[in-house]
Amino acid sequence: MTRPSLNRALLKLYGEPLPSIEVIKLRGDASTRSYFRVRVPDRRPASVIAMQLPENTFQSDEGGEQPDSQRLPFLEVAELLESKGLPVPTIYVEDLENRIILLEDLGDVTFEQGLRDAPRADWPRLYENAIDLLADLHERCAELPSTSIVSQRSFDRKLLDWELDHFRKWGLEALSGPLDATQTGTLREAFAGIVRDIEAMPYGFVHRDYQSKNLMVGPKGALTLIDFQDALIGPRAYDLVALLCDSYVSLDLGLQESMIDRYAALRRVDPEALRQEFWRVALHRKLKDAGRFIYIDRVRKNPDFLQWYPQSLVYVGRATTQIPGLEALERLLTDTIPGFPDAVAKPASALE
Repeated sequence: MTRPSLNRALLKLYGEPLPSIEVIKLRGDASTRSYFRVRVPDRRPASVIAMQLPENTFQSDEGGEQPDSQRLPFLEVAELLESKGLPVPTIYVEDLENRIILLEDLGDVTFEQGLRDAPRADWPRLYENAIDLLADLHERCAELPSTSIVSQRSFDRKLLDWELDHFRKWGLEALSGPLDATQTGTLREAFAGIVRDIEAMPYGFVHRDYQSKNLMVGPKGALTLIDFQDALIGPRAYDLVALLCDSYVSLDLGLQESMIDRYAALRRVDPEALRQEFWRVALHRKLKDAGRFIYIDRVRKNPDFLQWYPQSLVYVGRATTQIPGLEALERLLTDTIPGFPDAVAKPASALE
């Protein structure tokens, strides 16, 4: 991000004369976007977040078809959620020519950080807040116009297959070498069953990454949604899985089960049916996440997420115990991933 480009965006917000500012680069996560905090001491707002978009602004390496949209997905989904009365950051300026968006500064406290700062005894209350927001999100977005970018994207078979193959390529073979013919057949059969089960589930609005790093905590504990640009139509349990099988947080089974029940009550759905959906989606999602963390290291040259590879596989192991008929897959994972599921070591980085 160049200073002249930033100045042009700031002029749209603050006008002439350009105020004195302090620019602080923020630590990035897995995103291809860059973020900067811009402090403007003598103006209001006194601080904004500058999002620097990548050159291929409309592209995503998360798989799936890219809709033919003239509107940046982040901006379109933000407008959709705001129109539904949901908490999203205010967008002050869109300067797409210079690939800069100025956003409301929500501070530095994510839900993840809030959990780490709180005693375990407080976690049920904190998760209740996140579950309540999730149920509200899904209720308010239950009906969407067909023209919405969300309605034009879905977890179809192509995307479901792509995510599982992402795990095979990066979560297994990138670490252990190519699978033999028997292992490949076992994996193919297990994956086909997982995809069939998911395709048969009820579908609805999916944030796609409703996890602890993507919920910002306000001064009074209120939560705000971020990182929603990949929202689509998918299995109704998907966001619930993202929250309760979050690779960045180790949750016990009891807390997971109680929060599944809370969500089911809020959405007025059968808790046992939802539980069955939950563990099948969890298996799919956590396999994909394990592969994703290796991909981020090998392709994006960012090793920070390797530490979460083991926790992803803990949840994979837990899911396999909840779903009958996966003994062959469980044996394959045990044979190819040392320590699976509960004692997997952090992989070495390709940069080491």
